[in-house]
Amino acid sequence: MPLVRIDIKKHQDPSFAQRIGKLVYAAMHSAIGVPENDNFQILAEHDEQHFIFDPQYLGINRTDQLVVIQITLSEGRTVEQKKLLYKTIADSLHGQLAVRLEDIFINLVEVKKENWSFGNGIAQYAL
Repeated sequence: MPLVRIDIKKHQDPSFAQRIGKLVYAAMHSAIGVPENDNFQILAEHDEQHFIFDPQYLGINRTDQLVVIQITLSEGRTVEQKKLLYKTIADSLHGQLAVRLEDIFINLVEVKKENWSFGNGIAQYAL
């Protein structure tokens, strides 16, 4: 049920965004119970003119290696589950891809279940 958008500045390694996506999916699976094969992602790389951020907002020193992850998902997770998800994603990206913890920006967008259609013009999760 999640839809993940990952935005980064254009990277030398053409597989970098895809590797981030795999780690994000694994973190969602383990931390918040996203079902097997429920993996929908949009990966985008941007030039400097189309990737704008404040390098020091909230006293966090960000570099141009910032990774922005936005996850739209059905509402209902606890604050503890969300915190575990943030930590699991950050630890994975840092440990496996050497992304600085300060360069990992995560945003969750919660929606009601009836706001999804996975195809055929049907709201599969609507009650």
